Amino acid sequence: MKTGNRILIGGFRKIGISGLLIVLLLTILMTGCSRANQPLSGSNTTTTGDITLVLGAYSVAKDALQEILPAFQAEWKAKSGQDVTFQESYEASGTQARSIIGGFEADVTVLALEGDIEKLVKANLVSPDWNKSSYKGMVTRSIVVLGTRAGNPLGIKDFEDLTKPGVKVLYPNPKTSGGAQWDINAIYGAGLRKSELVTGVKDPAAAKRFLEDVHHNIESMDKSGRASMAAFEYGVGDVIVTYENELLARIAKGVQYDIVVPTSTILIENPTAVVDRNADRHGVREVADAFVQYLYSDTAQKLFAKHGFRPVQDELAAQMQDSFPQPADLFTIDYLGGWDEVRESLYSKRGIWYQVLADR
Repeated sequence: MKTGNRILIGGFRKIGISGLLIVLLLTILMTGCSRANQPLSGSNTTTTGDITLVLGAYSVAKDALQEILPAFQAEWKAKSGQDVTFQESYEASGTQARSIIGGFEADVTVLALEGDIEKLVKANLVSPDWNKSSYKGMVTRSIVVLGTRAGNPLGIKDFEDLTKPGVKVLYPNPKTSGGAQWDINAIYGAGLRKSELVTGVKDPAAAKRFLEDVHHNIESMDKSGRASMAAFEYGVGDVIVTYENELLARIAKGVQYDIVVPTSTILIENPTAVVDRNADRHGVREVADAFVQYLYSDTAQKLFAKHGFRPVQDELAAQMQDSFPQPADLFTIDYLGGWDEVRESLYSKRGIWYQVLADR
């Protein structure tokens, strides 16, 4: 019996050690899975404890947001007693949208294009009514302009001058950059305006030829508006097609550039939204909503304006009209048929932009 017992006990020990390892492994896996479905540590909306808010924004907005975030933190602290910590990511708008769809758990996003927010809506990350506010979800404005070296040595006056032989042009890649799509929209739209002035009707074929003529002089297409601006600062190219705010912010820092406002150009509007699914899961919805609302405050809008963005508030815009002169002919995305039409006609696989790239 003793011998049998020793054998049984020995066998139990062998089985027991293996079993314990299996139980331990399952416990670790179950714990990891349960934590994966819990809010981030410290991410809550109670009256005590710190809150972490994850922000995914397009690169051009970075400098302004670096001043806006501390201002919001101070206001929220005074209001609620809570400390808000921001985790920030800045990428080209299209890249940022794809990153959020791919699993980057941003609670709030600020992007360059309405279409990039709509991609998040289709992925069930953002509510379909994100743009039902009085500002239609748009938090900043700008216009597409031309930047030249100090003194404008080539005498650039309008988009047409970008078609001249020897003029080296920069704008980003619209496949990755929302800013680039605004740039292309502005050039194409200016071509439409020109054809309409001559013939009385919009001529898409003439606008396409105009875009082709500009693109033949392209020197560099970078992944984002910020990267394109960095290349221009490094000395690449003669003229950059870019956001007005990008140039104003650098001129304010003492960089010597000239800004040329084309006769016909487009109004840029940039959206923001709470990434509902992430904010709710992380338990930070109250703070996320408050932060998005704060971006429309006088304080935030003035900080955006400090970095060259045009305010969305009409009263504030009127006060700052000397700093932001009105172009002779400012059109909106609606002139091109709206974003749905633009995405299909310009940026689909067989769209005008890709025909220009393929030189056909």
